[in-house]
Amino acid sequence: MTNMPAHQTNKPNQFKSSLLPFTRAQRAWGGTCSPVSQASVSQPHNLLSLSVSTRAGSSDPEEESVLYSNRAACHLKNGNCSDCIKDCTLMTRALMDSLGPDWRQKLPPTPVVPVSAQKRWDSRPSENHKDSAKSKPKEPTTAKNKVPSAGDVERARVLKEEGNEFVKKGNHKKAIEKYSESLSFSHLESATYTNRALCYLALKQYKEAVKDCTDALKLDGKNVKAFYRRAQAYKALKDHKSSLADISSLLQIEPKNGPAQKLQQEVNQSLK
Repeated sequence: MTNMPAHQTNKPNQFKSSLLPFTRAQRAWGGTCSPVSQASVSQPHNLLSLSVSTRAGSSDPEEESVLYSNRAACHLKNGNCSDCIKDCTLMTRALMDSLGPDWRQKLPPTPVVPVSAQKRWDSRPSENHKDSAKSKPKEPTTAKNKVPSAGDVERARVLKEEGNEFVKKGNHKKAIEKYSESLSFSHLESATYTNRALCYLALKQYKEAVKDCTDALKLDGKNVKAFYRRAQAYKALKDHKSSLADISSLLQIEPKNGPAQKLQQEVNQSLK
C-alpha cells in the first residue's frame, strides 16, 4: 500500500480548522447581512482580495478555499451579500477539487446561530450605535416594503419582549427604542404598535400615539387596544369627535368594556 503524503492525509482536519474563521464570523454577526462600519473590515478585506488574486488558480486548493471563505466573511460583515455568495461558490469549487464530490461529508456540521448570538452585535458599544441611540428611534421606511424572514420575525419578537420589560419598569423611552427596533425587523405585529402607542401616551406624545394605533388598525381592524388608546390620544388633542368615534367602534366590538364606557363619559363631559 502506497503511503500518502502528510498534507493529503490531514485534509479533513485541515479543513475543519480552515472553516473556523467563517463559522466564527457567522456566530459573531448572527448569520445575517447587516451593514456596519466599512472601516472595521476594509483593511483585512483588501489584503485578502490581494492574496486571492495572487493565489487564484494555484495548485493548492486548500489554501485557496481558506482565502475565499475568509473574504466571504468580510463581505458578510460589510453587508455585501452578492460578493459573499460568489466567494462561497468559489470556495465550494476549491473544496470539491481538494476533497472530491463527497466533500460535504468531510466537513464539520454547520453551527446553529442562537438568537442570543444574533443580538450580540446590537449590544456592542460603538460610535455609530451611540449616535443612533441619541436620535429619535424609528423603523426604516424600507421595512414596510419587504416580507420579513423567519429570522426577522424571531428577532422582532425578542425585541418586543425586551420592550415589554422596560414598560413594566416604567422606562417608556427605552421601551420605545426596543419597539422601534422590533418594527424594523417585522412590521406585521399589531401589538408592537399598540404597545409603543402606550409609551407615547405616557410621554404625552399624542400625535405619535395616534399614528401607531392607526397602523395597528390597518393590521387588525378589531384591535380594541388600538381603538381605546387612539381615543385617549384624540381626547388629549381636544379632537373629541374622533375620540367618540373610536370609542363607539370599540363598544361595537366589546359592548361591556368598562374603561371605554368611562372614557366616553369623560369625553361627553368635556363637550358640555
